[in-house]
Amino acid sequence: MVASSAKSTGEPVITVGIMDRQQDVEGCLNGPYLGPERIPLSGPFRAQADGGAIVFSDSGGRRAASSPSIDLSSGPISTFTLSGVTIGNQFHWERREDQSFRGDLVLRARDDGTFAVINRIPLEEYLASVISSEMSSAAPPEFLKVHAMLSRSWLLAALARKREAQGRHPFHPGDGGQEGLSMRWYDREDHDLFDGCADDHCQRYQGITKIGSVRAKEAVRQTRGLVITYLGEICDARYSKACGGITEDFGTAWGDVVVPYLTSRADSPLRHSPVGSEDDARQWILSRPSAYCNTEDRDVLESILPDFDRETKAFFRWKVAYERQDLERIVRKRSGIDFGTLEALIPLRRGPSGRIWQLRIVGSRKTAIVGKELEIRRWLSETHLYSSAFVVETERGAAGAVSRFTLHGAGWGHGVGLCQIGAAVMATKGFSAEQILGHYFAGTGIEKIY
Repeated sequence: MVASSAKSTGEPVITVGIMDRQQDVEGCLNGPYLGPERIPLSGPFRAQADGGAIVFSDSGGRRAASSPSIDLSSGPISTFTLSGVTIGNQFHWERREDQSFRGDLVLRARDDGTFAVINRIPLEEYLASVISSEMSSAAPPEFLKVHAMLSRSWLLAALARKREAQGRHPFHPGDGGQEGLSMRWYDREDHDLFDGCADDHCQRYQGITKIGSVRAKEAVRQTRGLVITYLGEICDARYSKACGGITEDFGTAWGDVVVPYLTSRADSPLRHSPVGSEDDARQWILSRPSAYCNTEDRDVLESILPDFDRETKAFFRWKVAYERQDLERIVRKRSGIDFGTLEALIPLRRGPSGRIWQLRIVGSRKTAIVGKELEIRRWLSETHLYSSAFVVETERGAAGAVSRFTLHGAGWGHGVGLCQIGAAVMATKGFSAEQILGHYFAGTGIEKIY
């Protein structure tokens, strides 16, 4: 793990990838922009890939620029709108939206004949959108302050980590070449043309489209330059939607290292014992223990979750059932492996929240071990399972062959660090931002770096 020093650096300007690997993008410049050679531009536009270059045209089809790299500088009140931006990419809430953004519009060509659409914007302005995109801007003010410090810390630590990881592959194989073992974890260093993406792979960022109240802006203003620190370094402050009652260790989702402030914690004022065996996992996942994120209060959830997250009705405990043939098709499509007739799903290693990070898949033609938690979630779903904290119920037909797999699960996301729904519920109960951060990130403090 790489942390960045908490010394004062001034507010950075960052780049966010809004759309990537595109060949044709349409949108509108809402107000004056300056293009290449300081050509003034405004109104509807179209950008198209063309033999290693990007052709930028106005609404009349007149070519305004053609280059592998196009920078459009915004005016003080200018915004731009992009048509058909994908949000929730490959997750169960995936959809397309028209979205508007402040700041500069940057287009960068790729070697494969596509291009990236990038927003260049000051960090503090970016954060107001992140908070409103990740959670409802009507959430309690103390929670919005928590998220401002959380997201600021995460991004600054991620940028430092990216500088240290130049040239590394976007996923990290941990199988040592062993046949039948596929171990991958994904981080943020794969973004080569921009600092971070606008979707759940990094932090949700939907521009000014989702800034629905002054609360998010005020939370950013009140916490300007404040970051979470551990031993003088900015924390890699991870978070997910709902831990399921116990947060997870860093190593279950990513590299095999111990990060002291990203270790398992009970999401409750009560102590919950960590999951240590398959019997523990079954007892834990099939129960509904007391936890901050264990809430079905629709008024509370409507005040803290954005509209598309409210479509997920069961997140603390959930169930997914597959006919065997359906799961065979999904696993073959997602893994590229033909297992034949699926015979068993066997958890081999779990983290303290019950999340599996090594799963053996047994078939009539092939047996393999998959990990870590996100790869398991991808292999066993058309999109992603809510989490890898699940136990398997296997039904068999009269001849003894498996007919159906039912996964009983807990939580939503990787579970490491802050539990967003749990933290928001804590805020509704009167906890301060400092208390909430201290609950999820043991031994940390808060420092102002600019």
